[in-house]
Amino acid sequence: QVQLVESGGGLVQAGGSLRLSCRASGRTFSNYAMGWFRQAPGKEREFVAAVSRSGGNTYYADSVKGRFTISRDNANTAVYLQMNSLKPEDTAVYYCASATVVRPSTVPTNKYVYGSWGQGTQVTVSS
Repeated sequence: QVQLVESGGGLVQAGGSLRLSCRASGRTFSNYAMGWFRQAPGKEREFVAAVSRSGGNTYYADSVKGRFTISRDNANTAVYLQMNSLKPEDTAVYYCASATVVRPSTVPTNKYVYGSWGQGTQVTVSS
């Protein structure tokens, strides 16, 4: 398993930006597809964005498409989530997660495919 630690959350006004980071350790980072999920109080954990092993393929939830950008740096074993034009409904705890995939181009969106999770970082967007 890979160990994951998120950072970069905080309080921001609507329309603002934040950049989340997730550092990985323990296994060969480039073997894993990486994803970001979020969970608001009283709601299910939901998919936000994912990136393939090489970084060449990405996929986004409709609710964040055009505002969020996922990227990865395999040399530094990190994945990032740039969040722009933030809205109050983006308020949640954000988690990064890793998924073992066979095909380098695979971009998993199902949370049950992800085997390792970070501890989460709180993002709060005020109106």
